[in-house]
Amino acid sequence: MTGQDDWQREFDHRWADAAEYKEPSARARMLAARWKENPPDPAPFRPDPEPVGPRRSSWVSTAIVLGCVAAMIVLLGYAQLRTY
Repeated sequence: MTGQDDWQREFDHRWADAAEYKEPSARARMLAARWKENPPDPAPFRPDPEPVGPRRSSWVSTAIVLGCVAAMIVLLGYAQLRTY
């Protein structure tokens, strides 16, 4: 028997999927036992989003970033002049 046949026999998903009974995973069993004693509170699938404050336009953000870069260039230039 070749190695390929062994691999196919070891990982035969069609055979596993055709099983009549499938045992639940350990996590599913744990949650079922926990929820039997203490069921979870009902919750919506997707809750309503929180209200979002007003957004700044992209131009304001760009101006802030460019202003900070310009301030750093001026500050570094000033610091370099003072070292001479």
